[in-house]
Amino acid sequence: MPYVDRGAAPHTIVSPAARKAILQRMLLFRRASLERLEKLAEVDGATLQAYRRELRESSLPETLLHRGAGAPFARELPQGALLYLLTRAVRPARVVETGVRPGYSTAWILAALDANGAGDLISLGPGPVTGRASGVGNVSVGQFVPPALRARWTLALGNSEERLREVLSKASPVDLFLYDNGPIAARARFELRAAWDALSPRGILLAHHVEANDAWREFCARQGLPPQVLDPGPPPMGAIAVRSAG
Repeated sequence: MPYVDRGAAPHTIVSPAARKAILQRMLLFRRASLERLEKLAEVDGATLQAYRRELRESSLPETLLHRGAGAPFARELPQGALLYLLTRAVRPARVVETGVRPGYSTAWILAALDANGAGDLISLGPGPVTGRASGVGNVSVGQFVPPALRARWTLALGNSEERLREVLSKASPVDLFLYDNGPIAARARFELRAAWDALSPRGILLAHHVEANDAWREFCARQGLPPQVLDPGPPPMGAIAVRSAG
């Protein structure tokens, strides 16, 4: 069932026109990105369409807006819903993301896990504010994640290589990993390699802001592939499945 939450108190006040525009943008999908998602997750278009109907019936976009996901996040709004579709389609048992701050991507992933009725998310943060939209630094860590979705969520504070190694060293492999931890190339290279080694045979590696440095291009080249882009953005999001690597 799609996530529905009517209890969130408004956090920001926006005009009716702005509210409508933000909500529409949250559920705006690029056709090419949907086609790439079908291949990435090995899911058919009819199933994705059913998940899109879920989102139209869900109150998650309204809840996110009420909790503060307004204009400063306008550039990234469509990709949250894309993460929802991917998580629904892949049905991961274990998800890890790095660079969490207000929890915009977090909320979409958790809503999909809730709809799946299975799976857990570990978020490592807080992430840096460098390169993010103006206003992102003024929100608290996890602010966008409604209480009703937190049962499947672990927030691991401590944004370091040692902390990531600890998170990834758990017994079960990772089915979905999202790198969203800032533009520093050395950090991106380390996290992409570490995450790839921790992925299950059906695992998928995602990277946000892949234009920020050469780490994603270099990583894909090591897999014998050109840079893999799920959504062009801006900002662009890369994605690669373990089974597709050479």
